[in-house]
Formats: sequence, C-alpha cells, structure tokens
Amino acid sequence: MLNPQLEAMMAHARAAGVPDLCELPPLAARGLYREICAAADLPPADVATRDLRIPGGPAGARHTVGLRVYTPRADGPHPVVVYFHGGGYALGDVDAYDRVARQLCADTQAAVVSVDYRLAPEHPYPAAFDDAWAALAWIGSAQGADTLRPSVDTQRLAVAGDSAGAVLATVTTMLARDAGGRPRIAAQALYYPPAAGGHPGPYPSREQHAAGPTLTRATMDYFSRYAFGPEGVAPDWRGAPLRAPSLAGLPPALLLVASHDPLRDEALAYGQALASAGTAVEAVEYHGLAHGFVSMAGAIDAARSAQRHCAMFLAQSLR
Repeated sequence: MLNPQLEAMMAHARAAGVPDLCELPPLAARGLYREICAAADLPPADVATRDLRIPGGPAGARHTVGLRVYTPRADGPHPVVVYFHGGGYALGDVDAYDRVARQLCADTQAAVVSVDYRLAPEHPYPAAFDDAWAALAWIGSAQGADTLRPSVDTQRLAVAGDSAGAVLATVTTMLARDAGGRPRIAAQALYYPPAAGGHPGPYPSREQHAAGPTLTRATMDYFSRYAFGPEGVAPDWRGAPLRAPSLAGLPPALLLVASHDPLRDEALAYGQALASAGTAVEAVEYHGLAHGFVSMAGAIDAARSAQRHCAMFLAQSLR
C-alpha cells in the first residue's frame, strides 16, 4: 500500500501533467528535478553556508569541483558529513539539494559538505567518481583542514548520499580503505543506492515498480545510458559496488530503502553483501514510500522520520 501522503502528492503531479524525467533532454530534466526536490521538502534550515572550489579529478586534471559547506550556528569545531546528491549521475546539484543538506546539518549538528560533481552526458563515467574521491581526499587533507577550520573538524568524518550519490558515498569508503585508511571515515549513510550499476540480477523490484510511482524503469535506463554508455551498465565496480572485489574493512553503514522503489532489491542485496563481508549494517525499509523520499520531508511524515534516523546514526557515529 502506498503511503497516503505520497499518494496525494502523486495524484497532484498527475493532474498537473508532470512528465517523466526520461521524456525530457538533460537540461530540461535538470530544471524539473530541481522543482521536484523543492516541492515537498522542508523550509530551509537556518545554518551558515559558504561555497568553495577545489582541484578536481585525477592527477593533472585542470577542472575544479564545487563544494557547499554548511555549518551549525553553534560554536564548533563540528564533525563533518560529506554529502553526495542523487540524480542518476545526470541530474541534481548543490542547489537542488540545498534544503536536504541544510536539514542534515541542523539535525546532526555537524558540518555538511555537499559535493557538486560533474554530470553525464557531458561528463560520463568515471567523472562523477573522480570528483567524489577528489572532494573527499581534499577534505581529509591538510589543505582541507586548514581551509575549513576553525568551524570544522575534518578528523571526525562520515559520508552520506542518496541514489547515485549513495553509490558515490560507499565507493569513496572503499577508495579510502585502499589508500591506507585515509581519510578515516566513521560511518556511511546510504539512501536507496543503485548498487548493481545497471547489471542484471535477481532484483524483482525492478519490474514490480517499473512504473514508479516516482522513479520509473524507463528513467533508470535513461540515467544509465547517459552515465555508462549505450549498454547502460557500469564498466567496473565503482559504478556497481555489488561487484566490488571486497567489501571488507568498511565503516558501519545505515541503509535506507523504500518499498515502492525499483531499486529496493539491489539496495538490500548490497546491505546483505556488506554484512557478509563483516561490515556492520543497519537496513531499514520504509513501507509505502518510493524512491527520492529524502527530499519529501515537508509533505510526508515518514520521510521526515527517515531523515531523523539518518541524522541520529551519523551524529552518534561521529561522537
């Protein structure tokens, strides 16, 4: 059964003639996605913000990556949560997720650094992953510490993300592990990750919820083709963490999934794979909710409960 508040939202969207994202070219889809993210979210929380640009990508890259830093009004230094937004590697930005990041900052009383990574199709795989790792490595570096202090304590660090951003978050924990545990990451909070990266598998939710109500199978395929190429499958484990050589030695994870999400089964499979590798995992399925609920907290009570659960997990992990 669909959550009644979500059902009312979807009825309103249908009456307004809102198209599926896959029916639009990328620029138009990005504009609609910003409207969708803002429509059902909470009012902006009162926290301080500043924007930065840092060197991005692999060694020798000339581009920069945008960061938006949110800090509580209380005195610091505050621990930091690095947040990677969703949008299928093709949509979303720090503006679309401004309210989500503000609320996470207010709820955790931690600084939140939202990463404005490059998007497909202009910048296909592995651009988003290169930028995500560049941002995390910079935040954990001496330069990052010097730039962010005194309000931010980069020695207390966690990662979080939703959808594609959840994959970026968990993959950066693997890259940090493989870099000798630097930076040290205390926890990972993951909303409904597309952990199979478009690869086939025993994921019946893909067909059960192919028509949505929010994310459709057609839009999943749209994102995957833009990010990974015509075949729509991740070429290596970074885009499909379920296929990673090892999931051992990773920080504790909170996995938040929705019952009416085509990605539900592969997200839960990822949680099981983490647990089988010895990683502490708490998996929570929100019945009646659908993909994208992280930005629906202003209209759906259960979505706000999920935000609070995520914030409590991160705050406790960072103490």
